[in-house]
Amino acid sequence: MKGFLAFPVLLFLLFGTPTFADYAAGKTAYDEGDYATALKEFKPLAEQGDAEAQFNLGEMYKRGLGVTQDYEVVFKWYTLAAEQGIVLAQFNLGMMYADGEGVTQNYQAAVRWYTEAAEQGNANAQYNLGGMYLRGPIVTQDYNAAFKWFKLAAEQGNTDAQYSLGDLYNRGYEGVPRDLEAELKWYTLAAEQGHANAQYKLGEIYQQGWLGVTQDLEAAVKWYKLSAEQGFIEAQNNLGELYGRDWGVSPPDQEAAIYWYELAAEQGNGEAQWEMGNKYKYGMGGVPRDYKKAIKWYIKAAELGDSPAQFSLGLMYEGGKGVRQNYKEAVKWYKLSADLGNEEAQFKLGYMYEHGKGVLQDYSSAHMWWNIVGLNDLDPQSQKDAMENRNRVEQKMTPSQIGKAQDLARECVAKHYKDC
Repeated sequence: MKGFLAFPVLLFLLFGTPTFADYAAGKTAYDEGDYATALKEFKPLAEQGDAEAQFNLGEMYKRGLGVTQDYEVVFKWYTLAAEQGIVLAQFNLGMMYADGEGVTQNYQAAVRWYTEAAEQGNANAQYNLGGMYLRGPIVTQDYNAAFKWFKLAAEQGNTDAQYSLGDLYNRGYEGVPRDLEAELKWYTLAAEQGHANAQYKLGEIYQQGWLGVTQDLEAAVKWYKLSAEQGFIEAQNNLGELYGRDWGVSPPDQEAAIYWYELAAEQGNGEAQWEMGNKYKYGMGGVPRDYKKAIKWYIKAAELGDSPAQFSLGLMYEGGKGVRQNYKEAVKWYKLSADLGNEEAQFKLGYMYEHGKGVLQDYSSAHMWWNIVGLNDLDPQSQKDAMENRNRVEQKMTPSQIGKAQDLARECVAKHYKDC
């Protein structure tokens, strides 16, 4: 397990002025970038047991300032300083044990040093400790302990802890009841300090009108944009939706929609990749129609398991748009999409089996798929069309074939459409 937070900055702690006057010379040298002199002044003090000098030496070896970077030496000096109560040494030592950096990975030792630092009020140690109690099994999973440490850190302004506290209130755990008002409070505090995940959460809350807030698409755009500008992929995709859909901002802004969809798509978001495929397939939002580019995006999304993209790719192969017409390949993608419960793909499979396109003609399989679509409650028109098709194909089937098809439909639904 990786540690959560690290401090790259050399910190001189307020534990009183060191006994030796040369410590001040070492600090001055360090501040001026004269690391050779800083090392010369700190090292004798550290060897004589000065805790601050020990910590600072650890920092120098960690960052390779005036010395060759050496994590084993870092570990030595942090340990000596931590044992004398230097809180940042304790926190950093916990990080080293958690990451196996300069020492054999040892989560129990990480917990020990995080606890030492947390009990002295170090917010980052409190947050890391909260995460360990939340997840287990390094320590016995304990939601109350997680809540305790997250809250202590959150009250000191730690944005990760504020977000995690909001999440605890959102989910509600044993001993930590759901509290929607508190959830909104902590998400907002984290978001206002620039926490991208919290900003995304607030975007969702305002978009959907959750947690008792009035639906406000302008506020949703504001928070999504702050998150998206930090590279948060889901926020970029949701901005694309809000700018591009009829139910989004008014009036729609297709240019902005494409901008955000493309950013999310380039970073591997399957929904955004599917949307980019649609833009090129239909020539939407000022994008010229280009089937080959549509295929490119559909394939990327489909390979990530995006069901609508798999269905769309099946349509392209069936219609020979941007690719050579290939019914077998179309059926492959329809099946993958149908496995995920896509009603349109299931309907298409009924058609392909009835007409023997890409598969051997099989009325029982056609009947099965149309029966499944006809019995769901997703789309009344699809239900009606599927039942009409099922009834039509029954005219070509024997009673035993119909019975077999009905059995297949029941088995397929019981398997949640997998490998039907």
